[in-house]
This record gives sequence, structure tokens and C-alpha cells, in this order.
Amino acid sequence: MTKLQMRNLSFLFLTAMIWGAAFVAQSVAVSYMAPNTFTCIRSLIASLALLPVIFLFDRRKKGDTDPKIRKKSCKSVYIGGALCGIFLFGGSIFQQMGIQHTSPGKAGFITALYIVGVPLIGIFLKKKTGPFLWIGVVLAVAGLYFLCMTENLSVGKGDGWLLLCALIFSCHILVVDHFIAFTDGLKMSCVQLFVCGLCALFFMLALESPDPARILQGWKPLLYASVMSSGVGYTLQLLGQQDVNPTAASLILSMESVFAALSGALFLGQILSPRETLGCGLMFAAIILAQIPQKK
Repeated sequence: MTKLQMRNLSFLFLTAMIWGAAFVAQSVAVSYMAPNTFTCIRSLIASLALLPVIFLFDRRKKGDTDPKIRKKSCKSVYIGGALCGIFLFGGSIFQQMGIQHTSPGKAGFITALYIVGVPLIGIFLKKKTGPFLWIGVVLAVAGLYFLCMTENLSVGKGDGWLLLCALIFSCHILVVDHFIAFTDGLKMSCVQLFVCGLCALFFMLALESPDPARILQGWKPLLYASVMSSGVGYTLQLLGQQDVNPTAASLILSMESVFAALSGALFLGQILSPRETLGCGLMFAAIILAQIPQKK
């Protein structure tokens, strides 16, 4: 392994840590602002935070791209960014709604089911699947049972929202996968965050009554979720995935669920029960199995 690959892997590992800790920030933020308000402000700040990064990248690449290719890529940035932003909004809102009723650790692991959901949705797109995927699905269902089911055999309200969040994020990843091959990923991330913020702004004005004083009181978790999780996280992911095997990259990024549980225990004292720990372990095994490459 070269020094460049080791550096990029460390970027991905740091990204997983940042995203995992963001579940704590989101959990704290629900005490100060409603889901749409939080998502709106978080996304718009993150979009603005990416602008100087994009400017620096464009300066480095100035003159290297053919004008026709640059024009086509620019069109894909706006179309792809808009579609991704809509899915990102849906996933983010359901995630924030779910976090109001559960711990960051559980939220992180249930959200990580998108990695299993992506190949499952791929079946309907006539993409072949292997045995590891189905073993992963069985383990994920078993993990969800231990993690989410209460004593009266019902799924908690927050767990249901998070399952919807994982489904929407699965669709989001497939849309990103379609556009990322022929567009600028960093610019598309900026556009999708801006569109996500606008969608949340509409529902915030229609359904919520933002309190500026309460928003200012929750500036710390809001700033972390926007600048660190969205802004820095997306940038590190972009840098880290260069010259790194995609399977290895996704495996490292899926560690965000582990860091979510660890962050919840460290900062909020939310220790998982033995039953919930078993559920997390089964789900993490499912996440890994879902990413094992199949023979063509």
C-alpha cells in the first residue's frame, strides 16, 4: 500500500468518525429546533461552506478540461444535484424525526441499512445479486428485531422513521451513482445541499414556527452538523475515495454506525443494552456482507 492510499484511507476513516459523531449533534439539536428548521439551516450553511473548497479545486483544474465537456458536466451538476437534493431532504427529515425518539447509536445502525438496501433495490433494476447479499438481509432483519422490537413486539415510532430514512438514502445513493460518473462530485454535493435546504425551508415555513432564540441556543450542534458533518465530511470523502478500492472505501465509511454508538455512550451516557448490542452486531455484519464483491 502506497503512502497516498494510506493517507486517503485515513481521510475515509476520519469521515466515518465525523459522520458518526453527527448523530449526537442531531440528537442534541432536537431540543432546540424542529426537524425542518434544523435540516434547512444545516444544509444551507453546509452548501455555503463548500463554496470556498470548490473555488480552490477549480483553480487547480483551470484550463485542464475541454469547454464542451465542462458545459455538459455543468448541466449534470444542476440536474443531478437537484434530484439528489430531493432524496437527501427526505432521508434527512425522517432521520431527524427518528432521532427525537431513539438514541444516536440505534439511529446510526438503522440508518446504515441503506448499504443493504442499495443492492436490494438494484434487483428491481435487473441487477444480479449474490448469496452474501441474502445472508446480509437475514442478519439485518434479525438485528433489527433485537435492536428495535420492544417487549410488546412493536417497532418504536422513532425506529419506523429511521427505516424510512434508510430506504430513501438507498435511493439517494443510486441517484448519486448514476450522475457521479460524468459530473463534478463536489459541485453536485453543494447543489444537493442547497436544494435540500430549500425543500426544508418550504416545509419549515408551512409547518413549523422557528424560534430564533432557541436556534441560537443550539448553535453548537447545528454548526457541527453543518460545517463538520456535511461540509468537511463530503470533502474528505471526495479526497479519500481517490485511488482507493470502492469496496474498501464503503466498508470504512459504514463504520459511522459504530462511531454513532460510541459517541452516544461517550457524550450522552446512552449505553446500549446487551440485547441492543447484539442487534447492532448483527446489523454491522449484514453491512459488511452486503459490500463483499460478487463474481461476475
